[in-house]
Amino acid sequence: MSTHKPSISIIIPVLNEEKYIKNVLFAISTNTSTNHIKEILVVDGGSTDNTIANALKFGASVIKGRKGRAAQMNFGATKATGDILYFLHVDSLPPKDFDAAIIKAVEEGHNVGCFQMRFNSNSPFLKFFSWCTRINHQICRGGDQSLFITSTLFHKNNGFNEKFIIYEDNEFIQRMYKLMPFKIIPSAVTTSARRYEERGMIRLQWHFAMIHLKYFLGANPQELHQYYLKHIAV
Repeated sequence: MSTHKPSISIIIPVLNEEKYIKNVLFAISTNTSTNHIKEILVVDGGSTDNTIANALKFGASVIKGRKGRAAQMNFGATKATGDILYFLHVDSLPPKDFDAAIIKAVEEGHNVGCFQMRFNSNSPFLKFFSWCTRINHQICRGGDQSLFITSTLFHKNNGFNEKFIIYEDNEFIQRMYKLMPFKIIPSAVTTSARRYEERGMIRLQWHFAMIHLKYFLGANPQELHQYYLKHIAV
């Protein structure tokens, strides 16, 4: 029986995230329990602040890609050399022993999955949506929960659809749900509530729900992006 433990490549897409990149890289270094993280690839989409300098200072490799989260994550995946790809948003902090939990899941036969999620907020409203992330249904998924997937499975399914400027994580995860069981690891990433606090929690959640609905009703990637620009990005 092989004793080879799979290795992990962490892929973090960024654009002008000089503060958050330090936080996430510090959380990674604090919360790893194995020596199976092969590399941390920060994929920069053209930052003009100190993001790149901070990423290098905190031990990541930086590669420069075309702007757009799907394109950046796909580019990172083509450069990654680990057996498992772990896609992490810059404002989501992985939990203690996250690497061991991912390796255990893969060794148990789960080739794709994510963590539960909690917000760095005491809001009961956000706590409810955090609680929902333990439910194994595609409507409860999102990129903020991070995503692990074997490199083989990712490339076999052509990665993220770069037509999606937003919703690329959801679209990819929904494809995975159709293919095989999707694993929810019981520990939780901690994600920033900054967007909810800036834009109003109920309002922002409503607009996210509308994007889900529009997608299910057949809206194309451009229509979803237009809605996002009009209601969320402003």
